[in-house]
Amino acid sequence: MTREGYVNLQEELKSLKGVERPAIIKAIASARELGDLSENAEYHAARERQSMIEGRIATLEEKISLAEIIDPSSLNGDRVQFGARVLLEDCESETRQNYRIVGEIESDVSKGLLSIQSPMAKALIGKNVGEVVQVVTPQGGHEYEILNVAFEE
Repeated sequence: MTREGYVNLQEELKSLKGVERPAIIKAIASARELGDLSENAEYHAARERQSMIEGRIATLEEKISLAEIIDPSSLNGDRVQFGARVLLEDCESETRQNYRIVGEIESDVSKGLLSIQSPMAKALIGKNVGEVVQVVTPQGGHEYEILNVAFEE
């Protein structure tokens, strides 16, 4: 994963442990004071939220402990690889798209962060500037020309 993705995971974990967890503990304590727990909707909702928070904390701790951070700025060249920012042109519509190939957990296509596991990234990896790649997605096949590859943190 990229350094940015790693930092984002650490920040989310810190927020869950330092803000969300204490808040839900207070909510559970307040709900308990309302009386009969078997019919207390606030108590059950708070316990469910607590379960989701604890699950997310466990997931983040595992991902952080297993993370391998790759610094894209230490890479260079015209070949697409993990961490690269890739400028593509759709050969049919001539529209341009800019993506960064990142780890699965940090991907967000709406922000131009493309998972290394996505069909698009799999088609791009190992290709060079100037090459045309065929990408098959659930929406059908498209051809893209690689216009630029850049590496920066």
